[in-house]
Amino acid sequence: MLRYIARRLLYSVLVLVIISILTFLIFVKLPAGDPARRAVGRRTDPQQIANAREAFGLDRPLIVQYGRFAKGLIPFPNTFLSEDVYYSFSNYLPVREEIWRRLPVSAILGMGAAVLWLLIGIPLGIASGVRPRSLSARWTMILAIVGVSLPVFWLGQLLLYVVWYKLHLAPSAGLEINASVWGSALNGKFLLPWITVAVGYAAIYARMLRSNMVETTQEDYIRTARAKGLSERRVVYKHALRGALTPIVTMLGIDFATILAGLVITETLFGLPGLGQLAVRSIYSNDFPMVMGVTVVGSMFILAANIVVDIAYAFLDPRVRY
Repeated sequence: MLRYIARRLLYSVLVLVIISILTFLIFVKLPAGDPARRAVGRRTDPQQIANAREAFGLDRPLIVQYGRFAKGLIPFPNTFLSEDVYYSFSNYLPVREEIWRRLPVSAILGMGAAVLWLLIGIPLGIASGVRPRSLSARWTMILAIVGVSLPVFWLGQLLLYVVWYKLHLAPSAGLEINASVWGSALNGKFLLPWITVAVGYAAIYARMLRSNMVETTQEDYIRTARAKGLSERRVVYKHALRGALTPIVTMLGIDFATILAGLVITETLFGLPGLGQLAVRSIYSNDFPMVMGVTVVGSMFILAANIVVDIAYAFLDPRVRY
């Protein structure tokens, strides 16, 4: 297991290097204007532009520029996203400071939505998978199809209009950057965003788990468990569910890491200053240090989730250990 984890870590480092190179090349090849000229504002003094280019390191060869940015990706306390290189071109703030300030918003949004869609999707998937031909299972799948089909921007606007504007059952949208994230969550600021995100994911998880349960209950070891006289409850929850949850763990790890990297539509619709909103604004303003930082941090979340999922497989399914 330790050798496997070591290989996965080396593979993750290689993936991060490739992502950083691609992000860097895309930035330097986009015809979005000179960052040094944007940094000096309306002033067009060539000397000031030259000073800005020198300060940002834009006057150096491409390999040297990439080397400076790649050095800031080493996960050490005084090196990771160092301020001498990772400093925003547009809002003149350290990239690390801006990311750490917005990360709790995306984390709260992701954790709350994940808990909600698991509480909804897993019971529905189990119930419809154990009795796939029952009337309740068919209605569950119809509701799942409806949930998957609802666009996020439409559902979010509908919830804002009905729950907040008409019924006044939830706080208004919008969250200040410096506001207490935990306090805002306790006050219900994240309730509508959680529901907006969770509806689609709950439907996907219910359909996936139903399909896995139907397939797993046909396996030979399930027939053997029933032949031994085990109760149906024990067969379902101890044997069938354990095998059916393996793909769900994969989905959960990747989905949660993706949410941590930012949900652009949801964060924009509800005025949540998370990483997704920061990434979009940075791309529009061609703020390469910020784009690079958000991209790499999001990639780290996804790669870490992959490693955790692979390790979790061994505990869910003993066959994977061999």
